[in-house]
Amino acid sequence: MRDTRDRIFKAARALFDKEGLDGLSMRRLAGAVGITPMAIYKHFPDKAALMDALMLDGFVSWEARVRAIRKKDPLAWLKAMMEESLDFALTEPHRFEAAFLLPASQARRYPTDFAQGRSPAVSLAYERIAKAKAAGQLDDTPALDMVLSLSALSQGLVTMYRAGRFVSETEFRKAYRRVLRDGFAQYEVSP
Repeated sequence: MRDTRDRIFKAARALFDKEGLDGLSMRRLAGAVGITPMAIYKHFPDKAALMDALMLDGFVSWEARVRAIRKKDPLAWLKAMMEESLDFALTEPHRFEAAFLLPASQARRYPTDFAQGRSPAVSLAYERIAKAKAAGQLDDTPALDMVLSLSALSQGLVTMYRAGRFVSETEFRKAYRRVLRDGFAQYEVSP
């Protein structure tokens, strides 16, 4: 039984990675797995449950990237996290979409889930923000506000890029880095 669920999920992820949400239908998924569409519902009660599984899988990928950041300086670590977000969006666009843009019922909600530490990536960012504040690198803006602002800038720019609002990837990358640099600057304390 678990084997079939795993096969369904792997096929769903492959379809989603290739074509996004538009390419993911229960009929196509069933065909890819070699079962009837109704058999999928034994393992995923509805498409929403499948989207939740894809969203959680996207977060696992994102969180692995965040945990792999090795910068020692807390401010450098936070900036590396935003650069990692850019790389995630460009190299794994559908995983990025799954993690941050899918309308999933189990998605983390602002502010409660983030304030209560339900996002491992955000919790790691909070730790670095606290260290940067203690080192005199950042002002006293609440960490939750910083994370929301910087995440909104990052995800908003990625959404604009994906919608074709930049003339090229090069221009997008330059704008992303400039806007995020300015985003950080508003919280940085001058030496």
